[in-house]
Amino acid sequence: MEYTAGQPYVGATLTMFPSPNSHGGMGNFIAWDPAQGKIAWSKPERFSVWSGALTTDGDVAFYGTLEGYMKAVSIKDGRELWKFKMPSGIIGNVFTYEYSGRQYVGVYSGIGGWAGIGMAAGLTEPTAGLGAVGGYKDLAKFTTLGGSLFVFSLPET
Repeated sequence: MEYTAGQPYVGATLTMFPSPNSHGGMGNFIAWDPAQGKIAWSKPERFSVWSGALTTDGDVAFYGTLEGYMKAVSIKDGRELWKFKMPSGIIGNVFTYEYSGRQYVGVYSGIGGWAGIGMAAGLTEPTAGLGAVGGYKDLAKFTTLGGSLFVFSLPET
């Protein structure tokens, strides 16, 4: 593999596929039970989940998907409580803050990183971007490039 300045390089390339007998997607949002040393529940996703997760005292977990959904799920069982379609995929961390007694949750919407390199650089060869172009070839059907900050206020209790 030839080095190209400014491009990711580890001297190798790979090919990615959904795992056999899986839901057909490339990712899951997983709640891990550390006391039991096993998965408590798993929520299948079309693409790998690159965003961070944020949990609240209200037993809600927030995360973003590569196709651009901000989601809220119950931390008890993963049941989807809410989702909002952003203009671009989400790889950033969800954050929260309080202002004047009201809680807000925000996230940066903007596909990028390894998963978005094919879209951002116009690459088409499946092994380009260390195999990301082939692995995320369908991502452009679900999101666009861009960058926006979204902030949501949580309902008052």
